[in-house]
This record gives sequence, structure tokens and C-alpha cells, in this order.
Amino acid sequence: GRSRSVACRLLGLEKTSNKNFGGGNTAWEEEKLAKYACSETRLLEIVEAACEKSDFDCNKLLEQIEDQVETWWFHRQQEAPDLFEWLCIEELPLCCPPGRFGPDCKECLSGPGGVCGGLGRCEGEGTRLGDGECVCDPGYFGQLCQSCADGYYREKSSNHSTPACAACYRSCKKCSGPENYKCLECKPGWLFHDNKCVDTDECGTELARCSSNTYCHNTDGSYECRGCDQACVGCMGSGPARCKKCARGYKLRGAKCLDVDECSERALACPGLNEACFNDEGSFRCECADGFIRRDSICVENQPLSGPEKGLFDDMTDDEVLVLQQMFFGMVICALATLAAKGDMVFTAIFIGGVAAMAGYWLSEKGDRMLDGFLKGR
Repeated sequence: GRSRSVACRLLGLEKTSNKNFGGGNTAWEEEKLAKYACSETRLLEIVEAACEKSDFDCNKLLEQIEDQVETWWFHRQQEAPDLFEWLCIEELPLCCPPGRFGPDCKECLSGPGGVCGGLGRCEGEGTRLGDGECVCDPGYFGQLCQSCADGYYREKSSNHSTPACAACYRSCKKCSGPENYKCLECKPGWLFHDNKCVDTDECGTELARCSSNTYCHNTDGSYECRGCDQACVGCMGSGPARCKKCARGYKLRGAKCLDVDECSERALACPGLNEACFNDEGSFRCECADGFIRRDSICVENQPLSGPEKGLFDDMTDDEVLVLQQMFFGMVICALATLAAKGDMVFTAIFIGGVAAMAGYWLSEKGDRMLDGFLKGR
């Protein structure tokens, strides 16, 4: 099929047949057109347009058959004008003519309406593959698709042609008409009663087979097994009110299995330090309280792990720092005074200078503010 598509697109003669010509000197046009018709330029234009750029399979196949295409274009066109027949059927070979199949291109089964009676397709037709059997259209079966399949009946026809097959009522395997009371035989899962096919309730009999933690749900002509509610261990239907037993994390309240709030029912649901309890459906979880993170299975205060560390005096007010500075300065003056009292002239001079500096500070505007605040109780 792919090779035929490529071959047909390679023909592309309609797209290029009158390119760059039309009107004017007819004799000149015919001479130029004749040269263009079999030119390499035209071949390149056709090859380039044969496949979409994104079609990998087409381009790969075209690359493989490039030599054969050129051979046909320049040497075989006159004797074999049909490129598909010469290239795909005879030269490669990959295809068969219509109505034929398989390695030897055998004829497909045919009837009055054509291949497979016109009511199906021949398996492998047009290729070197397949077995040639008829794959019938819906509603038909048989070697030539001439019989009505199960679930279909033959319509009445006013002319001499073979009437078509039409669908029975959905519960009928065989019938004489489309109505539900014209069933002759029922499909599996249905029972014949008063010329009708009624549904068999497998869930009410021993016919249903459902695994544990599922329940049977009846459908037309069959049944299906559906999963129980998550609150159940085994059930007789959908929802938490049809449980045979409550699942872990649920408790029977009234007729329903409802979630247990472990956070409120347990005194120490989360015994870890700085942990908080969070209730989930059928369970609960313990997480660190706000402002805490888990490190090595313990909830600790959430502090930044990086960045500059705080200095010793970073959290102190300006007044507190000032008092500490004065205390330190006082300690230094005291030490100098002790050394000066021993008669050391160098330390005596330093002591006198320090006292003068302290006096100057207290006489300054800043010292006045500090003293004023201290006297006011600040």
C-alpha cells in the first residue's frame, strides 16, 4: 500500500504537466514542453513532492527505490507507461493488481457482487501478503459473505436482488424481525420468555463470580464486579452503608462505616516533642507543629542554616550598649588609677587623660541626654 502511494504520487504529472507554460507562441511552447516533460528537472520536482517531509517511512522507501524510478523515467516510460505496475508489481515486487493477493498474486474469492460478493474484503488484496479469505462486513458471514450473522435477519425485498441483513433486537441471537418480541433465540445472559429475551440477573444467582472486596453489579445480558468502598472489608453493594466489615481506621456508626478521628479520640496520637496530629480519611499523620522542622526524626525549631550569625550585642538596644561601654571604660580607669597610686608616672599620665576624656564625654550633649534619661528612670 505504501509503495503504491509513493508510485502514484511520483507520477504527479498533473501537477507539473503545464508548469511555466500557457499562452503565447504555441509551437514554441510545445517544443519546450516536450523537452520539459521528460527532463531531469521535472523528475526532481516530482520526487521532491512525493513525500511529506515528516513522513519518515515514505522518504525511506523513496530513497530505496530511487534507482528504479530513474530507470523507468529515462528508459521505460514508453514501453511501460504505468509506473505502479512496472515498479511495484513487476520490478520490486511488493504489490498485486486489484482483486489478487499473496506471493503469486492469486485471485480473491469473487461472487455476483464482486470480490467477497461485495460484502467484505479479501485479506491481503493488492499485496504479496494475506490468505485471500473474505473478511465480511458487519452482519454477514460465510465464504462469500452471503449469509446473515448472529444477531441479524434477512430483510424482505420487493425486487429480485438478495435482500440485506439487518440487526435484531439487542437481546436476540436469532430473530424474524427487529422488534423485541420477534426473537427466536437469545444471546448468552438472556432467557427466552413469552417470545422475548429477558435479562438474567447473575447477581441474584450463583452464576456471578466476584473476588473479595468487590460486589456484583448486574448489567443487560451480563454482570460486572465493582470495588467496595474504601471504608469496607467486603461489601454487598456500593457505599459505606453496604460494608460487611469496617476497614481499619473506620468505625460503624448507625448503618455506615465512618472515618475515625484519631487526633481527637487518642490522648497522645502524636507523642513526639513539638508534633501536631492531622486527621486523614481512614488514618492520621503526625507532622511538626508550625515553626518546627524535622531533623533526625525530631521536630526542632526552624532556624536558618546559613547566613551571618548574630553578634553578642546584635539584639541589645543602643542604651544598653552605651551602659556596657561606660562600665568597661570605668574598669579601665579603675585599673589605671591603681597603677598610678603605686607611683608609675606613665600610668599616672594615662589615668589623668582617661579621667579628662570621661569628663568631656559627660559634659557633651550625648552625655547630657544619657544622664537626663537615667534621672527620669529610663
